[in-house]
Amino acid sequence: MRDTRESRLLLVLLIAVAFALITVDIRGGEDSPVDGARQGAAAVFGPIEDGVSSAVDPVGNAVSAIRDSGERHDRLAALEKENAALKAKLGSDDRNTSRLKQLDKMLKIAGAGQYGIKGAQVIAIGAAQGFSWTITIDVGADDGIRRDMTVLNGDGLVGRVTTVGPNTATVLLANDPDFTVGTRMEAGDELGFASGQGDRPLRVELLNGKAEVKKGDRLVTFGSQADKPFVPGVPVGVVSRVDPSGGDLTRTLGYVTPYVSFTKLDIVGVVVEAPKKDPRDTVLPAKPKPTPTPTVTVTVTPSANAPVDGEIQQEQ
Repeated sequence: MRDTRESRLLLVLLIAVAFALITVDIRGGEDSPVDGARQGAAAVFGPIEDGVSSAVDPVGNAVSAIRDSGERHDRLAALEKENAALKAKLGSDDRNTSRLKQLDKMLKIAGAGQYGIKGAQVIAIGAAQGFSWTITIDVGADDGIRRDMTVLNGDGLVGRVTTVGPNTATVLLANDPDFTVGTRMEAGDELGFASGQGDRPLRVELLNGKAEVKKGDRLVTFGSQADKPFVPGVPVGVVSRVDPSGGDLTRTLGYVTPYVSFTKLDIVGVVVEAPKKDPRDTVLPAKPKPTPTPTVTVTVTPSANAPVDGEIQQEQ
């Protein structure tokens, strides 16, 4: 085409039309009037672009290889970065798998006890709130959380809600020295009170000083009036050592190992609806089966020089 006045005018006109279409397209967003035309063009030119790309790729790869041959250090750094990202992803997947297992266990406890729970995640520990054993969870008043609600996880009693904000809440853990909960012994129904001792096992005092207690006995929450701060039937722990009563009116059990590991909390549940009926011992995990004692049988094989019945071996 010759460079004439008409050709220049036509070029300016085409450029103006192009800018007008771009403006209309941007302002139209998802409802752009040229969206149909764009899709039609993609359907027509897409296969052609793919074919051209396939033809050009080998050349492009060769050029890239030549260009990158002098940048070996940068490529190694990039590979290391990708490797680290992959490891982080795998770690994240492992963590998600662990959380799913925690959630599954917690839902089973909630189902067994008929507790209505609100799931939550631990987002902070109590260092910022003093020296008490507390955690902060990511649910609050906007989620229906109120003060003096029971908190549990897939293992048992975690604690109780003490402070509530719009979107977060503070939970006092069951091992805190200021924490006390009414307990009931499995089957025997002996009542008592469990108190936290920090990083040591719980201390439990039974109301009956003559109660017969043995190692391995299990405790659940007795429940509070109007189910606050504690609902009944939540697993508390296992008696690990029994101290002599010493003739006192109450009996102190030296050590009760809690079911919950307070240093490994992640997914928890706040009981927002108490059970209509006391679940008693139904929430406790199944007792482990006793390990059978192996029996060893020794078979003696007679040696070749052993005397046969009825024969007397004479000394030479």
